[in-house]
Amino acid sequence: MRSKLNKAQLEAVRHKEGSMMVLAGPGSGKTTVILCRLQKMLREMDLSGGQVLVVTFTKAAAVQMKTRFGDRGQGKVWFSTFHSLFFRILRETYGYGVDRVLQGEDGRKFITQTILENNWANNDVDDMVNLFFTQLTYMKNEMIPLEDFEPNDMKDDIFQKLYKAYEAYKARQDKMDFDDMLVECHQLLQEDKETLARWQKKFPYIMVDEFQDINRVQYECISLLAGKEKNIFVVGDDDQSIYSFRGASPEFLMRFEKEFTPCAKVTLDVNYRSSDRIISVSQKAITNNLERFPKDISGIAGEGEKVTFFLAEDRNIEAQRIGEKIVHLLDAEVPPHEIAIIYRTNMQGCAFARELYRRQIPYFIRDVGSNVYDHWIARDLLAYLLLAENPDSDSHLRQILNKPKRYIGKDLLEEAQSMPYAMLRSLFVCPSLKKWQSEALEGLQQDLAQIEKRDVYEAIRYIRRVVGYDEYLEEYATYRKTSGQVFMEIADELMELAKGEVSVASFRQTLEEMSQQMKEQSRKSEDAYNKCVVLTTMHGAKGLEFQAVFVPSLVEGIVPHEKGIANHMEEERRLFYVAMTRAKEKLCLSTIRSKFDKKKEPSRFLGEIGVIIKDTQK
Repeated sequence: MRSKLNKAQLEAVRHKEGSMMVLAGPGSGKTTVILCRLQKMLREMDLSGGQVLVVTFTKAAAVQMKTRFGDRGQGKVWFSTFHSLFFRILRETYGYGVDRVLQGEDGRKFITQTILENNWANNDVDDMVNLFFTQLTYMKNEMIPLEDFEPNDMKDDIFQKLYKAYEAYKARQDKMDFDDMLVECHQLLQEDKETLARWQKKFPYIMVDEFQDINRVQYECISLLAGKEKNIFVVGDDDQSIYSFRGASPEFLMRFEKEFTPCAKVTLDVNYRSSDRIISVSQKAITNNLERFPKDISGIAGEGEKVTFFLAEDRNIEAQRIGEKIVHLLDAEVPPHEIAIIYRTNMQGCAFARELYRRQIPYFIRDVGSNVYDHWIARDLLAYLLLAENPDSDSHLRQILNKPKRYIGKDLLEEAQSMPYAMLRSLFVCPSLKKWQSEALEGLQQDLAQIEKRDVYEAIRYIRRVVGYDEYLEEYATYRKTSGQVFMEIADELMELAKGEVSVASFRQTLEEMSQQMKEQSRKSEDAYNKCVVLTTMHGAKGLEFQAVFVPSLVEGIVPHEKGIANHMEEERRLFYVAMTRAKEKLCLSTIRSKFDKKKEPSRFLGEIGVIIKDTQK
């Protein structure tokens, strides 16, 4: 063991009683340390009557760690996720069975039905369902009372009504969801001293991996289980805490050594993954954060290749250049799965997916977001284009009639249905049609005539800027109490897709092809990516490593993201750090002058790592 472990790793492995915090930088062999310490504990310590509890955040991580450890535990080590641990405690206390756990799809179906019945989302029901569950998880993880919780991107009253309806639904079904497991277990351990003592005796030693990802309710539960003995060993990296939307925060690592005194601390400061140049660049970025433990990371892989950088005119050209570089890497026999493009938001992945698809390079999207090519905005814009070609298409008219508002209500539509013409013509002959409604319809007819004259790209530009579709998106975002930026980015992406399309029919076909590509991506298994270039968000990249990494579109508003600039700048920098430290040998950074014809400023993070762009106009 001594010959395989460095000094800091040995110090961690040899720790016996009491609490210890291990700060584990990227590629520092933290899993090896956990498994070696387990082996040493089993060999040298008396564990009669108890088990060592090893907690991970995902089932895959628990299975992988258990597999690597093999059968040496002989019943003395229990590898578990937080949810599995807490459900086991509840099951053995209350007799819960797995049938008590609400299946995710059942809950989604109920919330979807509730939203539709109350007409709370005119367009993006799926997005609203996802948002509700994200906010619900955050609220429960942070143990915030409903009356004190202010949801993001959703009206307070709608969230509260959905929450109450969902809780009543679970009560009627006698079910609990994964968030309830954490909350109920915390309540049980806090209030039932006998149960708490039994589980403290069962797990006299606790180890927690990826401790920087812990949220408030998990932290409180683990603190209770650790008890007075405080035999708890945690491994984490405050510089890789990137899940604040789930309640994770570096705060819990910062608190740990104060609340679990006396607390031993060791830093795993040797990076076995990346070259010295990659380590140096990433360290220049992360040291700008103030809320962190200082670390002096070194490597063993040698100096390595220079970290490269390029400036592209826009993201299409950026995607083309990255596509060219990937071709060169593949020609040099770099395996496809050892190449990754790591970006800040799901929407950014579209340009790279299109480029790789065009080059017939297999790719795998790790975290597929909503299908932009089948989004309601895509259906709206296509409906305008098709209606311009055929004004008698009732279905397309209904799709966009009040986008933007033309004040054509349900009663008038029902009246028009009794007329012998297509819907648009029928509306003009309805007796109850008001003058201002007639003027709005005449304006629509004039707009359709203008749309028909233009190529697809210019037609979409006309729909957005002259017809007023962008204003509609902003108004809808305000109604939803959300940012209009996401909607604008979707519309921008669809405009980019329209460039060069020769007809509405070809644009429609391209939409269908790309939509099908996204659907196929969502059906791919994790095993499929061993023959594919990997596309992933910065969040999705955590825990992975690649021979070659591209981090694109490093501009203000994207990296750092505009949502994080005001209150989460340090987390934005941690995301950038995580992306860069996935690279083993090759790291390529890039920025763009403009995005969707709008000038962009280079990311401040580029200046922090020494990349200076003096004149972005040249």
